[in-house]
Amino acid sequence: MNKLRPSVLVIVLFSLFIVLGGCSQREKITALQQLSGKEFAVPTGTVADKLVLSKLPDARFQYYNTVMDGALAVKTGKADALAYDEPILKNIAAKVDGLVILKEMITVDQYGFAVRKDDAPLKQAIDRTLGQLKTGGTGTEMLRRWFPVSGSPAPMPEIASSGDNGILRLGTSSVTEPFSFVDGSGMVVGYDIELARRVAAGLSQKLEVVNMDFGALIPALMSGKVDMIAACITITEERSEKVLFSEPYYTGGIAAMVAQ
Repeated sequence: MNKLRPSVLVIVLFSLFIVLGGCSQREKITALQQLSGKEFAVPTGTVADKLVLSKLPDARFQYYNTVMDGALAVKTGKADALAYDEPILKNIAAKVDGLVILKEMITVDQYGFAVRKDDAPLKQAIDRTLGQLKTGGTGTEMLRRWFPVSGSPAPMPEIASSGDNGILRLGTSSVTEPFSFVDGSGMVVGYDIELARRVAAGLSQKLEVVNMDFGALIPALMSGKVDMIAACITITEERSEKVLFSEPYYTGGIAAMVAQ
């Protein structure tokens, strides 16, 4: 989906808000069914609210500019739950105490890379890399690196490529940590970026990362500005009419985060 990378400043401010404002008393939520009729925080500009309604038609909503703002609302008792992509919520829960993700998902989705409809060879190259990751230990290492149980993702590893066959351009939106985000050095890193570097290395190409708004990814791909796109992109029938998706590389979906 999209939006937005949690900032260290906002995380630090959690404790300040709690000390100054206190937490509203809300029912302790341990199961998705308890959220019927409750208030969900959702990021503005996403379809999270529509997906929640498909499961809980009487849910109510509060809209926030960022995912972290929504998490703060749950942490301080202003909302009962935050609905968003499960892996991004996992990333927040690993850093912020007192927030947990319910086991039952609101929706279950597959994420993939996308290329132009007429670029089957690049799709095959991506799928080939994914197959290699599944059969070796590198895929497990990547999951541990980018999806730690606690703390922040580990640094991006060095992945060398000769670049003899030119440049492979990846379009991404660096607001989907841990898939694509800007690290402390100002570089765009993440699970999707590492995977793209491995695809480029397999093709003896140099990876060029083009960072843009999430909504601009598919238009940029279709117009030829980039060769492939990735940023926690859900594979859907509607999107598949415009682009060619790789095999799925992550099973996620919309989940609910609640106060512990």
